[in-house]
Amino acid sequence: MTELAPLITMLPQELDWHRARITFLAQFLVAVIRVRTVNLTEIATAFCGRSKTESSYRRIQRFFQAFEIAPSLIPTLVVRLLPLDATWTLCLDRTNWQLGAINLNFLVLAVAHHGIAIPLFWSLLDKRGHSNTKERIRLMRRFLRQFGAQRIHCLTADREFIGVLWLRFLRKHQIPFRLRIRHNTQLPLRCGAGHENASRFFRNAPLGVVRLLRSPRPLWGLPVYVVGLRLAQEYLILITDARPDPALDDYRRRWDIETLFGCLKTHGFHLEDTHLTAHQRLSKLLALLTITCCWCVRLGAWRHAQRAIPLKSHQRRAVSLFRYGLDVLRNIVLNLAVKPHEFAWVVKLLSCT
Repeated sequence: MTELAPLITMLPQELDWHRARITFLAQFLVAVIRVRTVNLTEIATAFCGRSKTESSYRRIQRFFQAFEIAPSLIPTLVVRLLPLDATWTLCLDRTNWQLGAINLNFLVLAVAHHGIAIPLFWSLLDKRGHSNTKERIRLMRRFLRQFGAQRIHCLTADREFIGVLWLRFLRKHQIPFRLRIRHNTQLPLRCGAGHENASRFFRNAPLGVVRLLRSPRPLWGLPVYVVGLRLAQEYLILITDARPDPALDDYRRRWDIETLFGCLKTHGFHLEDTHLTAHQRLSKLLALLTITCCWCVRLGAWRHAQRAIPLKSHQRRAVSLFRYGLDVLRNIVLNLAVKPHEFAWVVKLLSCT
């Protein structure tokens, strides 16, 4: 257990937990990085120390069954572990899959940071499909209670996250937004002579060229700015509360949450390998993975500053900062016996904001 001492010493600076829980957390973080799966049996095999795998597995089970993580803890921890900007671009999206006949459906509100979104708040939906307005508002209220609207640069979301009551809520609470709308959303003509599909305003635009509608248009009784472009197979049309010039650049950061889901799944910890189905236990699992993501991203950002990630032909990074950091961190924790100094350093990096 001495090999984990730097992490066990650092974590109480961030978490007001009993030492036994701190030790468990250190074990879990290192183990999930080693095995790159959320399968609890696999994680138990990678715990440090002399305990039998069966003992480690029972310890993991007890944590998920009985220990409570305060809802405000993870957002607070993310802010302390990552050097976030003064105002944040938020990404709202879902990820879902099936475990047998059971639908696992996460609704996640995350903050965009260096090409990946980091979860702040989430809920599990008792269904397979889209979220509804009440579920989105409930999640946003949690953010507002803890941080306030003044922290929000803008909220980005795809076509699922639209609707009159949702838009009114965002307006009422002065939440800046960059929301994609469907191509057949009805927008009024300037002359007042009826409505047309939103795509009608962009169908004659050159392919890939951004077009801004000059004046706000009433949508469901609320004035919004509209910006969009015609793509090869579809339209990308956004509504925004403010001048639309930067809207597309802001909206591009929505992709960060897709990167997050990839890192939680096939490119990172294979979240879909879990056999947990109880919502409280799944929520705890995402909480632990969020801490792990913060660690990987911090290390990836440092490594990128030392040796830049190569760019592909489309000028995107070959790998995410998360994966860049994960590969280094995994090499260290798989070789703790011969890399104690490197481990102490990456722990120190995590604690320095």
